[in-house]
Amino acid sequence: MFDKEKAKNVFLRYAESYDTGNILISHKIEHTFRVAMFSERYASALGMDPEDTALAWFLGLLHDIGRFEQVRRFGTFVDSQSVDHAELSGDILFRDGLLDRFPAEGLPEDWKEIAELSIRQHNKLRLPEGLDERTLRFAELLRDADKTDIFRVIASIPFDQRVGSSRASFQDTMEASPEVMACVLEHRCVPARLRRSHFEGRVSHCCMAFELVFAISRQTVREEGWLRLLLAETDAEGKQLWSDRETEQLRIVRREIEKAWGVSL
Repeated sequence: MFDKEKAKNVFLRYAESYDTGNILISHKIEHTFRVAMFSERYASALGMDPEDTALAWFLGLLHDIGRFEQVRRFGTFVDSQSVDHAELSGDILFRDGLLDRFPAEGLPEDWKEIAELSIRQHNKLRLPEGLDERTLRFAELLRDADKTDIFRVIASIPFDQRVGSSRASFQDTMEASPEVMACVLEHRCVPARLRRSHFEGRVSHCCMAFELVFAISRQTVREEGWLRLLLAETDAEGKQLWSDRETEQLRIVRREIEKAWGVSL
């Protein structure tokens, strides 16, 4: 049986070697454990055997391990302003040897190949073509679990706390461009190069809903309620959050997600 507690402890020793007083670090530790939880939940719902379910959980634990070094070097989680965090995670684990500190007993024989591909690809706009069915399933599962918690991160953590030193590179307000809205209408993710403002980032993150592969993922996102908060037009006191044009664009985003999912949010 895979030793989850030992794996958790190895992860925490590594993460806590960084500045846990930095809110970016503490947020990322919380995100990691939630993604591991969702990965395990989804694997179980998909009927995976115990070894594969353990691997799904382990992928969640490892997927963002490069984020800590990213923050130390650059002070931000914005990849376009720093480094591709998924590739950095892969390098730290598979090139620099961090993976050797973790337990492996109880994982399937092919776990390393699946893990490296899934971790390096979890943030990419599209998965590479030609993956075998088994590897594809794990990669999609990790991506779904990651997106599930990103909705919470974006909805609940203030913008400044999420982007760190890259805050100045985003405009405070700007309605979504025709290029961004075209992605919405085509039910696809928004490329990072198109995001110029806080609002376009909001639309972009909502569009991750189009990419969720598994029904259990969409069900969980609906139950969690964070996507509804991302699409909210007013705050808790009823104050309008966005301009009239931005509000209308959010209504379009919601409409298209509900159309794609076939259910009301």
